[in-house]
Amino acid sequence: MTSRQKMLVLRWLRRSVQGGCFAVFLWTVVVAARGSVEETSKTAEIFFLFDPLVMLTTIIASRAFTALLLLGLITMALTVVFGRFFCGWICPLGSIHATVSALRKDSTFDLVQREKWSPWNRWKYYILIGMLVGAAFGANWIGLLDPFSLLYRTTFTVFGPAIRVAVEDGSTAIYQSDPHIGPVHATMATEPAYRFFRDHVFVANRQSFYGGVLISAVFLITVGLNFYRKRFWCRYLCPLGALLGLAAWRPWLRMRTCGETCTECGLCRVNCQGAGTPDKPGEWRPSECFLCLNCTAKCNWDAITFTVQNPLRGEAAPSVDLSRRAAMTAGLVGAGTLLSLRLSPVAQGKVFDPNLVRPPGALAESEFLSRCVRCGLCMRVCPTNGLQPAGFDTGIEGLWTPRLVAQVGYCEYECNRCGAVCPTEAIQPLDMETKKATKLGLASFDTSRCLPYAYGRECMVCEEHCPISTKAIHFIETEVKMRDGSVRVLKQPRVDPERCIGCGICEAKCVFRDQPAIRVTSANETRHPNNQPILSGFTLYDAPPVESGGGDPYG
Repeated sequence: MTSRQKMLVLRWLRRSVQGGCFAVFLWTVVVAARGSVEETSKTAEIFFLFDPLVMLTTIIASRAFTALLLLGLITMALTVVFGRFFCGWICPLGSIHATVSALRKDSTFDLVQREKWSPWNRWKYYILIGMLVGAAFGANWIGLLDPFSLLYRTTFTVFGPAIRVAVEDGSTAIYQSDPHIGPVHATMATEPAYRFFRDHVFVANRQSFYGGVLISAVFLITVGLNFYRKRFWCRYLCPLGALLGLAAWRPWLRMRTCGETCTECGLCRVNCQGAGTPDKPGEWRPSECFLCLNCTAKCNWDAITFTVQNPLRGEAAPSVDLSRRAAMTAGLVGAGTLLSLRLSPVAQGKVFDPNLVRPPGALAESEFLSRCVRCGLCMRVCPTNGLQPAGFDTGIEGLWTPRLVAQVGYCEYECNRCGAVCPTEAIQPLDMETKKATKLGLASFDTSRCLPYAYGRECMVCEEHCPISTKAIHFIETEVKMRDGSVRVLKQPRVDPERCIGCGICEAKCVFRDQPAIRVTSANETRHPNNQPILSGFTLYDAPPVESGGGDPYG
C-alpha cells in the first residue's frame, strides 16, 4: 500500500471520527433534559471537560478550578504530540464549518490564489490574548467565542426549539388537513416520524427563549463566512484554535515533503482546510494544520507524508510570529474593556438589578461572571423553561448568562439540575435540602392589580401554588367597602419574607398574564448579603423557620 493509499484510509477514518463526535454532540443535546441528575451531568458536560480554553480562562478569572476541568490537559498533551487534531477530528463546530466549506464551488486557479496563509491568520491569537488578559482582571468572556459554548447555546435556544415547532406543528397541520391521493395518506409517513421524535427526541417540555435572533445571527454569520474562505472561523477567529495552535508549534507528528517528486502543482494547498502551507517544503505551519490529511490524499505523486520525529531535532517550523505591538494592543483592549464595564454601579455592587434573578446556587455576581461560559446547559435542563439568556438589559458583561424569568417558568422546588450540569460551577451543585432553602429573591404584590386589593374579588391562586409546606403567602381578612356601600370581608394576601424563597411560581401562575400582580425581584437573595431589605431578627409576626429548609450554602 502506497503512502497516499494509507492516507486515504486515514482520511476516511478522520471523517468517521468527525461523524461519531457530532453524533455524540447530538446525543448530549437530546439526553441533557432527561434521566436523573447524575446521568444528566455526566453526559451534558463531556465536551466542556476536555476544552482546555474553558479550563484556562476559568482558573485565571476565578482564581480557582474545578477538578474535572483538568481533563483539558489531556487535550493539550495530545495536541503537543499530534498537532491540532482536535480541530480536524473532534470539534463538532469544526465539522459543521468543514461541511459548509465543501459546498463552495471555485475554480482551481482561484483556490490556488486564495487558499493560502496570510497575516490575518494571526487574528485568532490576538483575540485569545485579549480574552486571557480580560480573564486575569476577572472577566470570563470566552463563552462568547468558545466553539462549544457557541454551538450548544445556539442549539439549545434556537435550533432545537425551532425543529420541535416545525415537527410538531407541521405534523399536526398535516394530520388535520389529511392530504391524500386515493388510499395513500400523507399521515402514513408523518405520523410514524412524529411518534419517533415524541418518544425519543422531544422528551422534555416544549421550550422557547428570548434573544434567539441575535444568537442565531452570530452563528449563521460564522457559518456563512465559510463561503468566503474555507473554515473562516477556525482560521481567523477561534480562540480555542489559537490556544491549540500555540501547543502545536512543534508537534511530534510532522509533515514531510519530498522535493524530488513534488511538482508544485498546488493541489495540496487548494485542499488544505487551515492554510497550513503544505506546498512549500520547510514552510509547513503545524499551528495552522488541522491534520485533515487532504494534502496527502490529493497528492498524485506521493510527495507528502506524515511521520513521527523528535520535535527538538530536524527543521524548525515557522513560528506564529505575532506582532508585539498588536499583542500589546489586544491585551490593553481586553483590560480596558473590562475596566470600563466594572465602572458601573451595578458592577461594583452599589445597586442591584431587581430583574436579575439568578438560578439557585449561583455565585455572587462578580464571581458568577468570572466563571459562566454562557453555554446554555442550565437553560436546556430547566424543566419549566424559566431560565432564559440575559440580554443587553443586564449589561454587556451579562449577555447570554442565565436568569430566571418567572413569567415564562418558575424554579421547580424539587429540582437542582442547573447546578449539576454547570461545567465551571458558576452555579454551585447544591444538595436538595440546601437548594430548597436558597433564596433567589423575594415576591411582592402590586396592589393596583391584585384582585382582592384592587377589584374586590376573591383570589387565592398564588397561595395555592406556593410549594413551601408552611406557605410563604398567607391571608389577612380585611373589611372592604364596595361601590354600592356594602361591606365585604376579603382575604388579602401577604408575603412572609422569612419563608419566601423567590421561586417565582406565584408570579408564573398569577391570573394576570400580561403583568402579574405578584412579582419576584432579586431582593433578599442568598448570594448577596448586601441585597437584604429584610432586617435580620425583625419580623412583624412570629414565624417558625421553613420546615423543608437547610443551611445557608454561602455562609
